[in-house]
Amino acid sequence: MNQLFEFLASSAGRIVRAVLGLILIALGIWAVSGAWGWVLILIGLVPLAAGLFDFCLFAPLFGLPFVGESLRRYLTTTER
Repeated sequence: MNQLFEFLASSAGRIVRAVLGLILIALGIWAVSGAWGWVLILIGLVPLAAGLFDFCLFAPLFGLPFVGESLRRYLTTTER
């Protein structure tokens, strides 16, 4: 499980989350109409913000730090 969080906290993971958020927002704007489009836009804002502001929503569910910098520090200092 730590490998997943190492990826999510990395630069590549942040980029993937931001791009995924942008894709969901674009789908909500151009591909889906009505209320479901707005739902996609709102859902897309979450991974976009997580990637841009360096936080991981799922980490606290596993007892890990929320903020990306703290998460990276924790993952590099814990014993495997």
